[in-house]
Amino acid sequence: MPCDNGGPMPLNSGTKLGPYEIQAPIGAGGMGEVYRARDTRLDRDVAIKILPESLARDPDRMRRFEQEARAVAALSHTNIVAVYDTGTHDGVPYLVSELLDGETLRERLKSGPISPRRCVEFALQIADGLAAAHSKGIVHRDLKPENVFLTAGGRVKLIDFGLAKLDRPDDLTTATFSAAQFNTAQGVVMGTAAYMSPEQVRGQAVDSRSDVFSFGAVLFEMLTGNRAFSGQSSIETMNAILKEDPPEIDVSRFKIAPDLDRVLRHCLEKNPADRFQSARDLAFALSATSGSQSSAVLRATQRRGLPSWLPWALAGAFAVLAAAFWLVARSHTSHAERMEFAIPMKDETGNLAISADGRMLVYAVPDEASGANILKVQPIGSDTVTALAGTEGATYPFFSPDAQYVGFYAAGKLKKISASGGSVQVLANASSGRGGTWGSQG
Repeated sequence: MPCDNGGPMPLNSGTKLGPYEIQAPIGAGGMGEVYRARDTRLDRDVAIKILPESLARDPDRMRRFEQEARAVAALSHTNIVAVYDTGTHDGVPYLVSELLDGETLRERLKSGPISPRRCVEFALQIADGLAAAHSKGIVHRDLKPENVFLTAGGRVKLIDFGLAKLDRPDDLTTATFSAAQFNTAQGVVMGTAAYMSPEQVRGQAVDSRSDVFSFGAVLFEMLTGNRAFSGQSSIETMNAILKEDPPEIDVSRFKIAPDLDRVLRHCLEKNPADRFQSARDLAFALSATSGSQSSAVLRATQRRGLPSWLPWALAGAFAVLAAAFWLVARSHTSHAERMEFAIPMKDETGNLAISADGRMLVYAVPDEASGANILKVQPIGSDTVTALAGTEGATYPFFSPDAQYVGFYAAGKLKKISASGGSVQVLANASSGRGGTWGSQG
């Protein structure tokens, strides 16, 4: 428990806070100490953030601690940490949330830049989490690698809403929020220097577009391993945010598609009106970069003097193995002629599917003209290939049971098209689709 002088003292294992039993410390920051604990009522492990007594006596710190609990509790999204409970014990306020297994993005970046393909996967989830918060009028205001958590299962979670601001109080029930709890007076600088938007640096009012700028700074660091803005002091860093452009990225070295670089630069515009106007617009733009990103890998390989087919070899082998597996299985019931063929593919095996009858393949490969992924359908063992116009940017295709239609994801939407070609039909919004199955009713 806290020392007599108000300084924090780590809680010992076995300490009880209501129904929660402390097990071990996890970490500490400016807004509190975090412990692993056991919920004795529901028999589950949880994380508990405790505000030290020295800070609990500060009305502003206390307000922000309560603000984080209420802000996150109002959100229910797979990319935002879940809050279970709040309370006080012996005058010590605490917040109970889900216990995450994995590492922060900051810890992951210690090993260097992240591959562009993986960056896009992480970035889409971050954007989805921000969009969910923004839809409730909540601006994070402190988006940085320390506040992005990568779970062991591959899920991205936004954490630490301690500096969150409610942009539209009426979006939430009066019982949960009041405008006074969230608004910060103009002229007060809140955030972490290297990731603040220009309007944050100036102490001006901020909205969701400020998070878009911070997102751009985080994405820059994921792609390059370096900060977009830096200086020898916080003042110099903030001055760079106001007056300097982020360094140019060697796209060939980092294998970054021009489309992804443009998305990044659009996030980092100094004027909020020049950025993406919402996290949902940002997610849409990121979804559209997946096809061009694979083309960047091909071009980088060609510049190294390697054969043009090499980047596709491993994933292309998947198509051959899939076809061979089907042929072996069929040989037990028929005397079909052996067939072998290769299909050049990008390095994502999720971009190939076999029809239920084992006769057709659909796969996504970069279009020679645009560089974006386009779907192609091919009978197994045949040289006849049908390119499906209108499927630019397609990922994770799958056949209908009768192989007459193909479902796929593109531009943040779930779509379908006839396997023989034709018009594309939009079925639903799906910013992070990863395959699917086809119901009996189409």
